[in-house]
Amino acid sequence: MKDPHSIILYPLATEKAVKMIESENKLIFVVDSAATKPEIKKAVETLFEVKVKKVSVETTPEGKKRAYVKLAPEFMADEIAAKLGMI
Repeated sequence: MKDPHSIILYPLATEKAVKMIESENKLIFVVDSAATKPEIKKAVETLFEVKVKKVSVETTPEGKKRAYVKLAPEFMADEIAAKLGMI
């Protein structure tokens, strides 16, 4: 397995990201462009000791890959965001 730190580059702390943390229990990360959904899921679970319910990805026009990570209901996205200093 690749190093989780090489898959998850950094969290996004935009207004939209903060809204998603609060309303949908989702975190948004900029990830390695070659990372697959299963790799992203495993990396987030390893780095933050949480259970991931779903991963969606999109590539921005600038070529950056974003992962929208929905956490299992028993884990709170805002707690992780606070640990990361996002909110």
